[in-house]
Parts: sequence; structure tokens; C-alpha cells
Amino acid sequence: MSSGSEKYGRLEELLAEVVGLRRAASLLHWDQQTMMPKAGAAARGNHMAVLGKVAHEKFTSPEVGKLLEDLRAHEASLPYDSDEAGTIRVTRRGYEKATRLPPDLVVRLSRANTEGFAAWLQAREAKDYKVFLPALERIYGLMREVTDVIGWRDHPLDALLDNFEPGMKIAEIEGVFDELRTTLVPLCKAIFARTGAVDDGPTRLRYPCEPQMTASREAARAIGFDLETRGRLDLSVHPFTTSFSPDDARITTKVDEDFLVTSLFASLHEAGHGLYEQGLPTRFQQSVLGDGASAGLHESQSLLWENVVGRSRGFWEFFLPRLRAIFPAQLGGVSTESFYRAVNKVQPSFIRVDADEVTYNLHVMIRFELEKAVFDGELSLKDLAEAWRAKFRDYLGITPPDDLVGVLQDIHWTGGFGACFASYTVGHVSCLQLYEEAVREIPDLEAGFARGEFAPLREWMGRKVHAHGHKYGPRELVERATGRPLTTGPYLGYIKRKFGELYGL
Repeated sequence: MSSGSEKYGRLEELLAEVVGLRRAASLLHWDQQTMMPKAGAAARGNHMAVLGKVAHEKFTSPEVGKLLEDLRAHEASLPYDSDEAGTIRVTRRGYEKATRLPPDLVVRLSRANTEGFAAWLQAREAKDYKVFLPALERIYGLMREVTDVIGWRDHPLDALLDNFEPGMKIAEIEGVFDELRTTLVPLCKAIFARTGAVDDGPTRLRYPCEPQMTASREAARAIGFDLETRGRLDLSVHPFTTSFSPDDARITTKVDEDFLVTSLFASLHEAGHGLYEQGLPTRFQQSVLGDGASAGLHESQSLLWENVVGRSRGFWEFFLPRLRAIFPAQLGGVSTESFYRAVNKVQPSFIRVDADEVTYNLHVMIRFELEKAVFDGELSLKDLAEAWRAKFRDYLGITPPDDLVGVLQDIHWTGGFGACFASYTVGHVSCLQLYEEAVREIPDLEAGFARGEFAPLREWMGRKVHAHGHKYGPRELVERATGRPLTTGPYLGYIKRKFGELYGL
């Protein structure tokens, strides 16, 4: 084997095996959160640990390392934006990090995550953080091991953030939060003083579960998520999306029968993730390029459809008649304007996934600041629940009544503690920057929503974002799509315009 093309072909073969193992582990994870009996947690932990170990060993094998070294000259001869160059570049970057992780650490972390998920479920039933604490302490200890073996220069969380947002640093995220905080905190206070200006009563009637699931499926289909042949929608404790190929993307939602917004917008959110997965090139399905650019770019797509589209006047001009047909008793006399205002009500709330567009990033800041305080040695995990309550009082003026709607609400810390939430804010910021460019290029875009015309936006995102898979990092992809670096300006401008008009500010 001498030519670069032959060696690249062998690398592709090896990577296809790794990707296959990772997809199999993802299927077990999906089953764990949707179908698996509670008692299956321990065995499932072993299954996932074995798959994780084998995938890690295959990916970090000496043969992969030698191929990457031998392919340096071949890579230099390729166009930067070619699939081959992207595959080698992304593989090398992942290989250099993964080879620092001992296989036994990968196994211990996988088992701790599975056991942590079971403990989290038990803690939620008891509404008691202390039930989850021992598992979280094990997970945090292992994450500290991960940061140590990967290495870091400025902050240990940089090593973990890089897994979610390649190339970004904690200092950059703090800068983004500083810019958002300057606008969002005073805006929230001004809106809270006028909270009665918007009535969300139409969303807080009794909405039975099964009709809500019907509405959720119809909303997902409306924006283009293929539920007939390439996707499905199920219930889970915490909404999520997973995918095994562009032809098998699965989303979940949760239902609150007394609050329609929960299921409907969780479903639009996850359908946005699902559109990204279904929009990835099929040629990447056995490749390391067969993922989104980053967790934050994935969030940009879900937030686009949940908020920018799903909470727009145009969307409700189109979709409210369909929702009214499902819930005639609840919505028979509700106008489009009333419902549009109802789904955009801003108010302090305990649950992140139910939060409005204005307060949402304050929820993210709370989690980010707590994670960083733990890693900085300023906060003990045993004091995390109380610190959570204090942050909510400071930012939102409310105190969670129990741990279920407090520190136990998110699933993320069962899969690793540290830098888990910053991607949501990267998603908000990049979402509006991408959307602003789409509107510039397609002037009639927003007017089409009222006619149910969502394909132009979906196809624009397909060309600019989905088509590239994991070839580029988040900042590079946004700059390629919009012609400028990532900036908070479009997001803050959108928030001020929309909610200034709604609340007469």
C-alpha cells in the first residue's frame, strides 16, 4: 500500500467500523431512555461500556495513527474543502485527543454515566438531589481525570468544551455571556414589570396527552421532518434527538397536560435537530463527517424551528387552524394574534426547556456559572442544589420549591459534568446570524410561513449548514455561511425588536 488514495481508502474502512460501533451505542442509549425497563440499567451499562471500549480501541489503534502520519503529504495536496481533506483533518484532531484517554477510563466513564442516569431517575422520583449526589460525584471525578489526561492551558473546562464546540475556549463563552447579560437582565426586569401585557391563558388549559402527540407530529411534519419513512417521535423523560443515519433520525418529546407549550415546542425543537440529521449527506453516514458541525450549530437548527419560526406570527397564521381542529373546545374562540402573544409570554420560570426566548439564556448562564465554580474549587457538589436556588433568586427572582424543578431537571450531568450547557447559547447566537443571512438572500422568506412554505428556509440551511456535516468547526461554518465571524448582534437585535413590540417597550 503506497499511494495516498489507497491509504485513505484503508482509513475510511477503519473509520466505518468505529462509526458503526458508535451508532450501535446510540441505539442502546435511545432504548434506555424510551423503552428499557428500569431494572435493565446495570446490564445496559455493561453493554454500552463494551461498545465504547471497542470503539475507542479501534479508533486509537496504531494502524490509524500510522495512516494519519503517512497521509500528511496526501492531505496537503488536497483542496481544503474536499471530503478527503476534511475526513483526515477531523480524524487527526479526534485521534490526538482520544489517544490520551486510557481505555479503562473510557469504560469507567461509560458505566458511571449509565448508573448516573438510573440514579437521576430515582432522585427525580424522590425530588431529592442527595439521591443523585454520589453518582454525580463519581462522574465529576472522572471528568477531572479526563481534563487532566487531555490537557489544558487556560482552564480545565477548555478540554471539555472542545468536545462540544471544537476550537472554542471558556474565555470566549464568558465574553458572549457578558454581552448577553448586559442586555438581557435589564430587558427581563422591564418585561417582568409589565408581565400582564401578555396573557398565556390559552396555553394553560387542559390538553390530553394523545391529542398533544398528534399535534406534535403534525407540527414536525409541517416544517419538513420526515416521520413516515425516516423518523419517529416518542415520549421520554427529557426530550432528545438521536440518529443512526439520515434515514433513521429519532426524536422524543414530553407532555404536560396542563401546559400545551411543553410538548409542542419541545417537538419543534427536536424536529429541528432531526432536520439537521435527515439533511446530512448520505455519503457521510459511515464517516466521521456524518455529524453536525458542533453541539451549538445543532442547537442553532433546533432553536431556529422552535423559536424563530415556531413562535412567529406567520407560523401561527398557518398552524393555528390545524391545532384548533385537534383542540376545538380549548381553542375554538382563540385568535391568531392572541395565540401568538400567548406562546411568546415572558416570565420567570423554573424549567429551562419551557423557558421563553428572553429568559432562556439566563437559565444557561446559571448552569455554566455553577459548573465553572465547581471546577474552580469555589463550590462543592454537595452544595450545588442550594447554589442553584440562589442563582435563580439572583437572575430570575424566583426560588425552586424542590429539586425536581431545580437542580435535577436536566439530564446532561448524567453524561458528564462540565461545559454541558454553553452550546445552547452558541446555538441562539449562531441561529439568528444564520437566519438574518437567509432573510437577506430570500426577501419573501417570512411571508411564506403564513402559507406553510417552510421549504425555502429548510433548503437554505441544507445548503449552508447540513451539507457540510462535521467538516468545519462552528465558527468557520458560520463565517462561511454568513460572511462574518460569530457575533451576538443579530440575536440581541431580534430579541429587542420582537419583545419590545410585544410589551410596548
